[in-house]
Amino acid sequence: MSTREFMLGNVAIARGIIEGGGQVIAGYPGTPSSEIIDTLAAMEKRDFYVEWSVNEKVAFEVAAGAAIAGARSVVTMKHVGLNVASDPLMTLSYTGVKGAMIIISADDPSCHSSQNEQDTRKYAQFALMPCFDPSTPQEAKDMVPDAFRLSNKFQTAVIFRPTTRISHGKSDVELGKVSYDKPQIKFEKIPERWIMMPKNARVRHPYVLKIFEDIRKELETSLWNELEIREGSKIAVISSGVASVYAKEAMGILGLDASFLKICTYPVPENKVISTLKHADTVLVIEELEPVVEDDVRIMAQKQGLGTKILGKSEGLVPRHGELNVDICMEAISKAFGLDTVPPVIPKVDLELPTRPPVLCPGCSHRAAFYVMKKVFGKDGIYPSDIGCYTLGVQSGAVDTTLCMGASITVSSGIYHAGEEHPICCTIGDSTFFHTGMNGLLNAVYNKADITVAIMDNRITAMTGHQPNPGMGGTAVGESTVAVSISDICRALGAEFVEETDPYDLTSTEDVFRRARDHKGTSVVIAKQPCVIDLRRSGAIKSSFSVDEEKCTGCKACVKFGCPATEFDTELKRARINNMCTGCGVCIQICKFGAILEVKR
Repeated sequence: MSTREFMLGNVAIARGIIEGGGQVIAGYPGTPSSEIIDTLAAMEKRDFYVEWSVNEKVAFEVAAGAAIAGARSVVTMKHVGLNVASDPLMTLSYTGVKGAMIIISADDPSCHSSQNEQDTRKYAQFALMPCFDPSTPQEAKDMVPDAFRLSNKFQTAVIFRPTTRISHGKSDVELGKVSYDKPQIKFEKIPERWIMMPKNARVRHPYVLKIFEDIRKELETSLWNELEIREGSKIAVISSGVASVYAKEAMGILGLDASFLKICTYPVPENKVISTLKHADTVLVIEELEPVVEDDVRIMAQKQGLGTKILGKSEGLVPRHGELNVDICMEAISKAFGLDTVPPVIPKVDLELPTRPPVLCPGCSHRAAFYVMKKVFGKDGIYPSDIGCYTLGVQSGAVDTTLCMGASITVSSGIYHAGEEHPICCTIGDSTFFHTGMNGLLNAVYNKADITVAIMDNRITAMTGHQPNPGMGGTAVGESTVAVSISDICRALGAEFVEETDPYDLTSTEDVFRRARDHKGTSVVIAKQPCVIDLRRSGAIKSSFSVDEEKCTGCKACVKFGCPATEFDTELKRARINNMCTGCGVCIQICKFGAILEVKR
């Protein structure tokens, strides 16, 4: 009797890792991939090792080391994290692995929580590695053991590419058997394979090219690729990954009689593509983001001398950006095959909803730090920032750049060395500092950049779901470990001005920032206060605040601070504090009229 559970896609992937007998799993949190390791780390009974690493490159190398020693390993990250891990990625392609290794890189079409929407399949092409592209949470789970199998058979890592809709979608998932058969771990000293000096790399490259062709042949018969030929039809749709689900549904709604090829592995199955091309005069390729399948289909048609008309992104029928959906697929199919369809009409409503830009949580200490920062460095100050909750400081006018993890410090250095005369204060989170900020700080100090680095230490990796980091004294599975001191690291990297401050104390924080600004050289201010969500969960919040309407003058100083817990009553022309208040006490320091009072809970 089969067992089915209603699962988040990432939980299904975690289950797949267990069913596949994963032994070492490492990663760095990044939406939409984070819940995979969160799920594995929360399990009480584990016969595998799991960790949050300090960044994706480190996590990749931990997983690579395990796989080289013979283990089944997994590394998880989001798509931009693969940029960080791309250095070992490209060389691991040459060395290969002894056991098996899956590289889970979750893509984010439409940039739901990312600074770009790059396509991981391009990395698979670049690194000459096979890639799995699941179309449903069920497939995502079931693919993982098969990815382990393929990786072990060809002694190469396999890239696994879920997207946001797979990772964060939910569906019924039929569970499979858990593998308890674990490979024996034994590192074998093979210098010509594991030591990638030039003479060895030159020999390995042709070997990798040959193996890639062997993998191509293996995937020709993969059950993840499905071809439906309609003998009486001269049109066809080729689609991949989660887009294949949208395309199939759109075809059903339109009543389209066409051949259909679903592709979920790369390299694409050439024989199935050629069969599709030979049965159709016109083929539409539907895929999310880059024209990976489309380009391959065009190449195969040219090699075979086939005159099949191939449509897709090149003709503007399928967008090259953003997520696809059934409506987009219906429109593309209708235009490609000349169908007379009426696009769905969205009824107009008179109700106009207010805009809801993302904001920092009520009582978030970052807001107070930005408030003081703006006061000290002024409107002409320059505020490079980083990837994290504090990116929302853009609402406070204290974020001027956001490039990638750790770039706030190095971008600040570049702006300073270019000759900018206005003061520079950059912001970076505690987890991001451990990720890639330390090198940037070392570089800034070494090269005498006159900048202030504000490390927003909220004692957690908050943006991606409250994962631990090296500053907290606990591992992914809750074991006690060393709590790394950020201030000690900064001093060890050569920073002469390093001070901690509680951002809830505006007067003290202002004094620290002023002295940091006036310090000649690289100064560091560590704004340290636990994440307010964690404070709520722990029951540490014991009070809140209210407004004395008799004393309030309606100046809006507290409202302009931007905390969602503070509102303005337009009828009474008075401020008020709602039940979202977390009792941080910053507003009482801002009010000049003593109109805000503490209320004990």
